[in-house]
Formats: sequence, structure tokens, C-alpha cells
Amino acid sequence: MRFRLPNIDNFSFWLGIILASLVWWVISMLRPAFQQLRTNFRARQTEKKQKKHAFDSIEEHYRQMILIQSQGLHLAAPLFSLDEILEPPLLLAPPPRVEPGLPLSNEDIVDVTVPYLPAWPELASIYQAPTLTLSEALSGNSDIVLVGQTGMGKTVALASLASRLSRREPQEGLPPDTIPFLIHVADLDLPIKKDNLLNGLIDFVAEKAPVFDLPRIPDFIRRVFSEGKALLLLDGTDELTPDGLKNAVDFIRAIKRTYPKTRMITTASSEYLDGLVSLNFIPFALSAWSSDQRITFLEKWGDLWKQHVAVETWAQSSDQVDPLLLNGWLIGDSRGATPLEFTLKVWAAYAGDMRGPNLIDALEAHVRRLTPANTPREALESLALQVNLAAEPIFDPRKAREWVKSFEPNEPEPIEEPIVADNKDTRAGKKDQKDQPKSPSLGLITKMAESGLLRQHRNNHMRFMHPIFGGFLAGRLLAVYTDAVLEQPPWIGKYLAMQFLAAQGDATSLSNALVSQEDRPLSRNLLIVARWLRDAPVQAAWRGQAMAKLAELMQQNGQPLGLRGQALAAFVRCGDPGSVVLFRQLLASHDSELLQLAALGSGALRDVKSTELLTSLLNHPSPNVQRAVCLGLASIGTTAAMDALASALLHGDENLRRSAAEAMSIHPIEGHKMLREGAGMKEDLNVRRAVAFGLGRIHQPWADELLNKLQLEDDQWVVRNAALEMLEDRHKPNLHIPRRIPPPSESPWLIAFAGKQGLGISPDVPPTDLLLLALKSEDLEVRLASLPYLRMLTKEGVFGALYQAMYAGEPELREAVFQTISEMAARGVEVPDPVQFGVGY
Repeated sequence: MRFRLPNIDNFSFWLGIILASLVWWVISMLRPAFQQLRTNFRARQTEKKQKKHAFDSIEEHYRQMILIQSQGLHLAAPLFSLDEILEPPLLLAPPPRVEPGLPLSNEDIVDVTVPYLPAWPELASIYQAPTLTLSEALSGNSDIVLVGQTGMGKTVALASLASRLSRREPQEGLPPDTIPFLIHVADLDLPIKKDNLLNGLIDFVAEKAPVFDLPRIPDFIRRVFSEGKALLLLDGTDELTPDGLKNAVDFIRAIKRTYPKTRMITTASSEYLDGLVSLNFIPFALSAWSSDQRITFLEKWGDLWKQHVAVETWAQSSDQVDPLLLNGWLIGDSRGATPLEFTLKVWAAYAGDMRGPNLIDALEAHVRRLTPANTPREALESLALQVNLAAEPIFDPRKAREWVKSFEPNEPEPIEEPIVADNKDTRAGKKDQKDQPKSPSLGLITKMAESGLLRQHRNNHMRFMHPIFGGFLAGRLLAVYTDAVLEQPPWIGKYLAMQFLAAQGDATSLSNALVSQEDRPLSRNLLIVARWLRDAPVQAAWRGQAMAKLAELMQQNGQPLGLRGQALAAFVRCGDPGSVVLFRQLLASHDSELLQLAALGSGALRDVKSTELLTSLLNHPSPNVQRAVCLGLASIGTTAAMDALASALLHGDENLRRSAAEAMSIHPIEGHKMLREGAGMKEDLNVRRAVAFGLGRIHQPWADELLNKLQLEDDQWVVRNAALEMLEDRHKPNLHIPRRIPPPSESPWLIAFAGKQGLGISPDVPPTDLLLLALKSEDLEVRLASLPYLRMLTKEGVFGALYQAMYAGEPELREAVFQTISEMAARGVEVPDPVQFGVGY
């Protein structure tokens, strides 16, 4: 068989040869281009790696810079770093949001008994109300505004979070690569300009950054914000006047519009939140320090003082008091003090320059510590007064020089920049120093800045190191300017100056003017005066009238406990001997809510003489009175008080046993000991069941161990179920953490409610009528769920409906509506008198 080649078409053969040759010719011609492309690709990859390395490098440098910055943002920074002395800040947990379809929170004795008082957190601290860390609050995916009175620790809270993020410590609610930007509002270029939104922040960072990083800082910051990695921590907004706050809010609004992924935390006064609520910022109040926190802080301070300060020559030359004696006095005499006030008192006690036993004496000691040598006290007070009268918490130092010009020394014109002397050995032809004219001294303003009393900021901005010092110094001279101060808008400098006038002078005219002004339903003017009571002289002429008005407010039946509780908190905070007498008298009342408040007040002041009266109320028919009495007895903590609680646990009905066990959780010694013993009482299953609820409030390993033992080993199913319920609660989402509220047109419960009414919801028009229908619903959950939306509406008809709901007789709704109206007032909304709607008084 012969092999044959296949028959090949000549045309196809030569066409293939020609095409193949063309392809190889084209490839050979393009080979240099391919090589160039490959070279360019490699160059781009190398450039990307270099840029990433440069970005990582500048990021690390920035993180180190923000760590150093944040470690110095606290009162005792001249002595210790923040991490050394930090007592972790906690936030007062707001009431859980109620909404159809959301799970309901378990009933907690403190939640249902102690009124939610964000402006007066001392009562919640005494009774160990639920708290949140700042990281937990951020897990609600919302922006936060920290509120609270001056000295509660808002700056420290921001600085501690910035420190942790700068070290890349994981934070719940934030991505792991979050980069903090901590800046005081005085360092921003406000009011903002559209073309340089981040320029103020860039310039602020550039002033502290290494020289070789300066060219890359703008791109670094803009990239971080564009990628959504930035957490903006804006401090100092609580110090501003309403006009200044508007500029800050405009800046925040512009940031959110341009960089919508940016998370933010800022600060504000409890009295005004104008603009922040409408931007979906959720207010959180700083919790007051508990006794345990004060003890821990004292232990840290004592150890650090011994290691770093007591070894100094000046400290060894003075008589040293036994730290145990100091700490015992400080703990027993500082209830109601803010963290700043407590720090001042501790510092003065350890330094030996305490001027007296009161908190105002500690303030005086620190002001003297910061006063530059040869500076007249009148100059400090005059400067503070002018800052207050001008309502300029952030002022121009050139203007400040004019304010204190009359106090400058009588010598050549003072300069405001330090003079750096030249070295005569390196400067040819320099005249001998004795031939030089006398150098002018530094001006008073510069001296105050160097001593730390004043803080310098960018763009010729200056402020007192803390508003409390400006208010303290201005208060002495304020008496002749009371009319001018009363006409000022609400801002923290105004309130502090009035408070310190009351502490150091005659505030009778101020008190009369405020108390005489009706301010229903919030009684803000009376509560302003109430804050003065703690530091005011006992013999002050206005004091009796103010306390009588507070007692009257506390006894107004039918008013929200959120209002009456503020009067109670004022009595507790002031520490007046008459407070305990008043509470004992009120324990004989027939009003259940007044009994509840009086029991809480007696316990908060640890009035031993009220123990017998409280014990007699343990079987009161009102559950809230029973709970308040149990909490009061546990707070008093004497043997007689704890025996009464133990008797209630052993012999009470089911609800009283549970209240007694839960109250024992707030007493860390005898209360916890009783719960341990109760968990092992095999003969009484009701005691063990109640103890399970008490252990559920204690977040410590030994409590978890006992709960697990009850859940696994107890032979009664009711006890096992109670223990299991408490253990499961630890792993459920925290309902106290508020989450961002969706627009009305996207709210599932509101859409369902609208469907039942045969209505629709437009995304462009506020559904006012629909929300008012929801407020009148027979379903309590629907009524409560309508309030977060109604707080954004300011029509008169809305207030009428809110007042009708507040005074309709449902306690839970009443308290929620009152809180809504308080938030509306803090936004700057004018709140009408409920009397004009025929309700309330």
C-alpha cells in the first residue's frame, strides 16, 4: 500500500504562508512596545508599593503623634500620663428604645425605679444604673454627642478612645483600621469655606508632624476621609455659645455631606444641642464616678505620687500626711464631685496646698498653682469677666491684652513673644550686654499661657485651660453685671459664672430673677439655681427660697419623675442637713411616686435614721415603692438595713424577694455575701430563684459560676429557668445601645401602621398627621415608637398632642414624652406652657 500526501489547495497554502509571515512581522515590530508596557507595569507596581509604604509610614508617624497628643489631654498631665491615671469613662445607658417588632428588655430594678436623669447622673451612679463604654455606644452605628456638666470628663473620654485607636486596639463598633482625628474646635478654621473643608485639620496636623512628612499630609488626610477610615473626635463644642455651635454644626454637616462614611463623636452642653440632633447625633451622658471608681483613682494617684512626685526636693521639704488618712477623708467628703473636681481635691490634698475643706477651696488652690509670679489676681478675674461678658469662650489674645492692659507692669511696652538671646560668642560685632537697653518683660497674657492657665490655639485663638477656671474667676466680679448675664443666650460660661458668684458672693438678685420666671414643664430656671446649692454658703439669703421651691416641685403629683427626680438629685447633691429631714417627712406620704423618690433620696444620702421608716414600707402595695425601699436599704448598708433586706428575701412574696435580691447586688460586701449564701439554701427554692435574678446584675466571674451551677445542678426547674434566663441575657444584644433611626418612609413599623390606616408615606413630606395618629394609638409600643420622629417636628399641634399624652396617666409614656420634650428644648425649640393646652398644672 502506497502512502499519499493529502491534496493541498495551492491558494490556501500560500495564503496561510503570507498571513503567518505578516503576523510574525507585526509581533516583531510590536516587541519593543510590549517590552515597554511590561516595564511600565513593573514601574507602576513599584510606585504603588512605594506609595503604600509611604502611606503606611506617615500613618504610623501620625498614630504616634495622636498618641502623644491624647496622653496630655487631662488635668493632671503635668504629673502623669493619661494611661497611668485613667479611670475608664462610662456612659449612662439610655432607656431601651421601644418599637413594634423589636425585642423587649428584661425588667431591671434600677431601670424601672431610678428616673433617667442625664443632666444629674449622680443618682444613677449611687444605685449602679446600667452603663456603656464608648466603644459599645459606637456599635449602634450612629454618631455620638457626649453631654454632661463641666468636669464630667468629655475630653478625657475622647482622648482615651483616640489613644486606644492610635495603638490599633480593637474597638467594638469600629473597623480595625480606623484612624482617629482628635481636634479642639478652636483649632478649626470656622466658619468654614467650601473650598478648604479639611484645610484646618490638615494645618493642625502639619504643625505637629515631622518635617519630612509635611508634603504628604494633605493627601494622607484626604485619602483617609475618602476611604471612610476616619473617626473625627471634635472637642470643645460644649464650650461654645449657640452662635459658635452653629458654625461647628455647619462644619460637621459639610463633612458628612462630602465624606458620608466618616464617623464622628463630639461634645455638647446638656442645655443645648442645636443642630446636632437633626444630624442624627445621639446624645449620651457621662456617668458620674461611683465610690469604687473614686477608690481606684485614689489608689493609682497615691502610687504614682509616691513614685514620681514625693521624691522631689520640694515635696520632701514639707510635712507628709499619711496617705491612708488622706484617702479616707477624700472618699468620705467628695460624694457628688465631678471627676475634675475630685482630681483637684486629691491634688491639693497630696500637695499640701488645700485652702479649706470644700471643693471651691481645691479650685482656689489650683488657680494659685497656675498663676504666674508677680501677676495680680485682679488681672485674672478681669480677663475672665471680660470673656464672660463678651460671650467669647475662644478669644483673640490681642483683644485680651487690651482687657488686662491696666494691670501690666509700669515699664517698657510688654511683648507677647519670648525673646531668644543670641550667643555673643557666635555673633561678630555684638555689643556687650550691659550696653543693651533693658528688654521689655513678657506680657501678662503670655505669662498665663506659659503657666498653663490659658491654652493657645491656631489662628490667634486662645481660651482658658478649662471653662471651670474661667467661670470661677469671673464669678467674683459678676455681682454688678447680673442683668447683662441673664440676657445672654445659654452657654456653659454663663452658667459657671453664676454658680461661682453664688459660691463667693451674693446671688440673691440672680436667684430671684430666675425663680420668678415660670418655665413649665421643664423648670430649667429653678434647676439652674439648684446647682448652686452645693457650693453656696449655708447662710445665703436666697438658699431657703430655692430649697422650698425644689421641695414643692418634688411633691407635685402627676408630674414626670424625670422632672421631680431632678429636684431629688439636687437635694442629694447639695448635701444640706435639711435634705435627710425632708426625705424622712416624705416617707409618711400617701403618694406612691413621692414615697419612691423619698426612699431613693434617703438611701442616696445613707440616712441611718430612716432605716426603720424604710423597713415599714417593704410591704407597700406599689411594686416601685418596694423596689425603691430595697435599693435605699442596700445603699445605707448598715447591719440593720441589710438585716431588713435579708428578711425580705426570706419571707417576702415573689416580687419582694426578687427586689431584695437585686438590691443586694449594689452592696459589694454584705449584699454579695448574702447572695452567695442564698444560692446554697437548698430548703427554699423561692430564695434561690430570687438570688438568680440578683446574681444576674453582677458581672463578675464568681457570679457567672454560681449562675451556671444553679442552671445545671438545681433540682427545681423554676430555679434553673431563672438562672438560664440571666445567663442568656448576657449574650443578647444590648437594647440600651440606641441605633440610627431610619427615615419615616423606611420604618417597618410606621409603614405597617400606615397600611392599617389606609395611608401612604411620602419620603419628601413629614408624615405629621400619621405620627399624631400613632401617638393616639391604643398600642403603647406604637405610641412610644412615634416619639423619636415627633421630636423633629415643632408645630404647635405636636406640642398639644405630646402634652395630652404626657398627662394621660400612663407612667411609661409620660416619662418618654418628657424626655422627648427635653431634647426638643435642648435643640433650641421654644417649648410652650402646657397650661395653654389645658393640662399639667
